[in-house]
Amino acid sequence: MFFLQLRSELVKLFGKKRTYIGFGVFLLAQNLMLLAFRFSNWKNIYAKLLEGNGYLSDEFVSALTVAVILLYPQMVLLMPLYVTLVGGDLVAKEAEDGTLRMILSRPVSRFRLLFTKWLTGVIFSTILVISLGAMALFFARMRFAWRRMFVWFPLPEGTLIFNVLGPDEGLKCYVLAHFIMALNATTMLSLAFMFSCFNMKPAAATILALSLLLVCFVMELLPFFADWRDFTLTHHLRSWVYLFSKPVHLAQIAESMCVLAAVNVTAFVIGATHFHMRDIKS
Repeated sequence: MFFLQLRSELVKLFGKKRTYIGFGVFLLAQNLMLLAFRFSNWKNIYAKLLEGNGYLSDEFVSALTVAVILLYPQMVLLMPLYVTLVGGDLVAKEAEDGTLRMILSRPVSRFRLLFTKWLTGVIFSTILVISLGAMALFFARMRFAWRRMFVWFPLPEGTLIFNVLGPDEGLKCYVLAHFIMALNATTMLSLAFMFSCFNMKPAAATILALSLLLVCFVMELLPFFADWRDFTLTHHLRSWVYLFSKPVHLAQIAESMCVLAAVNVTAFVIGATHFHMRDIKS
């Protein structure tokens, strides 16, 4: 019965047109960025960075390098919007449409209902992240050769990740990064899901989740908040970039993954607790 209910939730979610907005925007954004690369001087900027550190730029302007360049701004700016949009709909939209009463009139526990909906959101978030990474690599490969990889990430805390990787090692790091990004997307969705369990509109749940992420991002950038930067959620959401550092900061990645997992559990527990106290059937 659980898997039948999960399948029903998946069919319901992927049957909505708004579910595919993120996929379409990622597709459009990546092609626009590649078009901008063609008519801008980004190659000269990267060539100066590479040659200033003793590397030949022609060896590193590759599909993997461009794929990461495409990935980073979309993961930071666009991914939170589309996963919270779905997360805010999971429960609040059912309550708004009046279908939640009918669902709860059947012999299904509230916990199983919420867990099924949350798991549906996790599956959606994972598919969205994998699609983002696959599209970025596919479109980059169509226009650039398969050569060595170069990464350059200036971080808010003042550190800089600068590294060059071979094609095989670069692809391995690229794939592993998507496991962490899937956890990031799930965390963003869980925040919206938590607010969705409260008595509010789907748009309000989405806006509250985005506002929380924005507040964390702004506080992380404030100079006088530097000593507390490790306590912001956005600091841990960016842990996937450390896979490309040399040496790899495994301790930092493991710590961030534990924090994100704890945030997921906490958000679900808070949302489920309030949902159990709501009087929906009356």
